[in-house]
Amino acid sequence: AAEPWPENAALYQQLKEDQILLSDNASSLAVQAFLQMCNLPIRVICRANAEYMSPSGKVPFIHVGNQVVSELGPIVQFVKAKGHSLSDGLDEVQKAEMKAYMELVNNMLLTAELYLQWCDDVTVEEITHPRYGSPYPWPLNRILSYQKQWEVRRKMKAIGWAGKTLEQVLEDVDQCCHALSQRLGTQPYFFNKQPTELDALVFGHLFTILTTQLITDELSEKVKNYSNLTAFCRRIEQQYFEGHEKDSSTVAARSSKRSLLR
Repeated sequence: AAEPWPENAALYQQLKEDQILLSDNASSLAVQAFLQMCNLPIRVICRANAEYMSPSGKVPFIHVGNQVVSELGPIVQFVKAKGHSLSDGLDEVQKAEMKAYMELVNNMLLTAELYLQWCDDVTVEEITHPRYGSPYPWPLNRILSYQKQWEVRRKMKAIGWAGKTLEQVLEDVDQCCHALSQRLGTQPYFFNKQPTELDALVFGHLFTILTTQLITDELSEKVKNYSNLTAFCRRIEQQYFEGHEKDSSTVAARSSKRSLLR
């Protein structure tokens, strides 16, 4: 716990330009935002096989010293053990509320992103398969894509999402955004004036949804209906990403599209 944060700490994700998908980009950006909020420098390294390098099989993962930790929840705990926490100022009721909203985001937004990527046939054929398999030669690119599609669809079946229509999924996203908008209100962050890991998680998903080119704009339009959520994303982008190094190793989500700032 007493060890200082190393200068060579690295975050691994898939290739930005050609490979990474919406859900993984959102998860990676959430971790980057969290570490920025903790004022802990991280270098982003893009690898075609990042998913297979990860101890959990999920991205992003961080390599800090001799430790490798994947996904936001475990990374938050790891960083806390090193003496950095965004939620220490919350009381027990607030901490429970924060965790409930984080569960909501993961259960609704992340699941909707996965559904769109792997269960919407047009998106699968035009975006997901070409991007996911892009680093690999034929037929490996198709084999890996179909393998991942089968895995995600099996999960969707297990949680009762396999039979949903795209309209129902978009309605779930709208309900999630409505709940987040109500909780945020006119505050700068979800818990008053200081960001927590909830702010990092929400920013990662909403910013990526707002800035990723999909087949249609239906998903991003759900978020745009809530002006305080789009203003929230702009605020975090300005405070924690604008003005930092502009090279590809630091500012996330630029590859998949544009900044929210006009």
